Amino acid sequence: VYTPRGATAHLALVGKGITFDTGGISIKPAANMDEMKGDMAGAAAVIAAVQAIATLGIKVKVTGWLAIAENMPSSTAQRPGDVITMFDGTTVEVLNTDAEGRLVLADALGMAVKEKPDLIIDVATLTGAQSVALGRRVSGVMSNDDDARDQVCAAAEAAGESMWPMPLPEDLRAALDSSTADIANIGDRMGGMLSAGVFLSTFIPEGQPWVHLDIAGPAFNDKGAYGYLPKGGTGAAVRTFVRIAQTIAAG
Repeated sequence: VYTPRGATAHLALVGKGITFDTGGISIKPAANMDEMKGDMAGAAAVIAAVQAIATLGIKVKVTGWLAIAENMPSSTAQRPGDVITMFDGTTVEVLNTDAEGRLVLADALGMAVKEKPDLIIDVATLTGAQSVALGRRVSGVMSNDDDARDQVCAAAEAAGESMWPMPLPEDLRAALDSSTADIANIGDRMGGMLSAGVFLSTFIPEGQPWVHLDIAGPAFNDKGAYGYLPKGGTGAAVRTFVRIAQTIAAG
């Protein structure tokens, strides 16, 4: 938590921190699994952003929430068909253990909303569908609040990061219905990035501005360096978070 003297606004940043993601029992293909060490990029972005905001002395309170876990198969691993109870009491049927990121994020969001910040932004390498839709250099931006979404997109543009607004279609919610729980952790295969966003939106109370960033492609550069980004981890979203904090502090 960064709480500078004189700050009146509160920004909450929530980051997915899967330290290694095999997919669990719903295991991923072996090809490129080595890149799953980067599945903690969202949490890393939150840590870096809070540190940068504090170093710059920006007058806004910032709380960082890190949803950290490892997703591995074992005799005690979560199984397809399990029903789990989330932090806020919601029950979730786990149909695919490789959709674990939204589960840890949902718990962290449930904790963040209790503080009633002015804005919550979560950031995650959440779906392969993000890269299919937007490629490896453009992050997806989803929100329950058009003004908040536009504010984040404007901050990204000013910071030199490529982000694009995406919808949260209400019709995708029906595919998340479960006969044994309040909601399932996966829905339709098509529109997977949007479906994950819709899942997360169910953990945000009405009236709480929230923005979801899917940085699955942009977080890790497996090709050559381009622009100011090196090969490897890119620090996606950090500059945008700093810019958002500056915007909020300026009123």
